[in-house]
Amino acid sequence: MDYFLVSAAAQAAGPCPPGDEAAWGRRVQALATDLHMIGAQVAQDVARLEGATRFAALLEAVEIEASSRRGLLTLRTADGGSEHIRTEQRESERGRAMIERARSLTGRWVLVYRYNESASRQKSVRMVAHLMDLGEGALAVKTAKSLLLEDAGGDTSLARAAWEGAGLPDTGTVTAEALEQARAKLR
Repeated sequence: MDYFLVSAAAQAAGPCPPGDEAAWGRRVQALATDLHMIGAQVAQDVARLEGATRFAALLEAVEIEASSRRGLLTLRTADGGSEHIRTEQRESERGRAMIERARSLTGRWVLVYRYNESASRQKSVRMVAHLMDLGEGALAVKTAKSLLLEDAGGDTSLARAAWEGAGLPDTGTVTAEALEQARAKLR
């Protein structure tokens, strides 16, 4: 029994009116159930983010793919490559929200959280889990170091050597292009 969940639901329901305990109890029960379902969805979303591949890219365009009704994002990576990833379907609340977010970030550098979704036994589709605005292409040093460490397969000495070899600072921000120079040293 999750007493914290019941307590949160009781707080959300407000004070119990005298003589209306049964209706108030049903309201608390319904709210606790809703909170439990929201918590399960949040846990799923967090797991998807934690397992996602992250990279910085310029968001060039957002279109609606006719065949799937998904948003199709065109990204330009710091090394000049192009990548397409999809949102959930436009008719879903999450798909619609991601399409709107992507449209608002068109022309800006974003930190992309990408995961693969199975479309069939032989095919997977690249999907966007989250977009974080990086503005004009500057990443916080902590974020840039984390991305570089991920690229180095968790090898801190290899990541540090690539960072120092690219002449990147220990504090402040670095441009997406400067990070790409450090990433190139890992290849």
